[in-house]
Amino acid sequence: MNPGAGSTAPGRVTGKVIVVTGAARGQGAAEARALAEHGAHVVATDVVAAADVENGELDGHGDAIVYRQLDVGDSAGWAALATWLREEYGQVHGLVNNAGLAHRARLMDVELTDWERLFRVNATGPLLGIQAIAPLMRPGASIVTIGSVAAITPHYTVAYTASKWAVRALSKVASLELGPSGIRVNLVHPGYIDTPMVANAPATFRQANVDSTPLGTVGRVEDVANLIVFLLSDESAYISGAEIAVDGGFSNQAGVKALSDAVLAAAPTEAAAATGSAAPTGSAGTASGETGA
Repeated sequence: MNPGAGSTAPGRVTGKVIVVTGAARGQGAAEARALAEHGAHVVATDVVAAADVENGELDGHGDAIVYRQLDVGDSAGWAALATWLREEYGQVHGLVNNAGLAHRARLMDVELTDWERLFRVNATGPLLGIQAIAPLMRPGASIVTIGSVAAITPHYTVAYTASKWAVRALSKVASLELGPSGIRVNLVHPGYIDTPMVANAPATFRQANVDSTPLGTVGRVEDVANLIVFLLSDESAYISGAEIAVDGGFSNQAGVKALSDAVLAAAPTEAAAATGSAAPTGSAGTASGETGA
């Protein structure tokens, strides 16, 4: 089969065969669409049957997007997909380990079954994907795994957080092991992105995320998808082992935004109380005892 057949137009990943997991909706579907729009032939996979993929998620791209049902935690499923890819295309140029599950139980409440379920999808899935697809790759190929800001913070959702820390380590090891074969491996950490996965989160959680993000907004699936296109293109040929956060500055501020906001909000009142007058311009947060270090 001609890998480029059905692509909408020549683009940044023209002719590349790229596998995207968790692509039936949300962020994964956006990644699949963006890659197809830039000329890739996308093999979109997810655990649901093709008939259950929501209308509009993967439509309108002809045969630039082919859907295959896959449980990422099933090694036999990956082996079958790899065999089909070898017979259909001969090689694979890119893999996006996007499939993931969320679970919000805290440390003392998480059940072992939920812990194992999240690790099976979030950590074992990418491992099996790399093991199955890397042998089909040649120098210049690229693997991108979707982490999370939970992978670089002590987020309270213990099973989700631990599984994302695990996949972070997996990506680092893979970049070392596959580098000599000319295969690049990178990690993307989305922050609070408007997806079905976070749509059912409590309102307080959603607002707290926005309040803790320096840009003060919710991310779009396109914000992540555009980076995925870049990392799978030849434009990023010398980028490997990298971790890139798409989070509006959330992870960079390491919790100090709340401290900064509190100091700024209280500064006029506290200064006035201390001096008996209005706080001088520029004084907020500048005293040596207010660094928070």
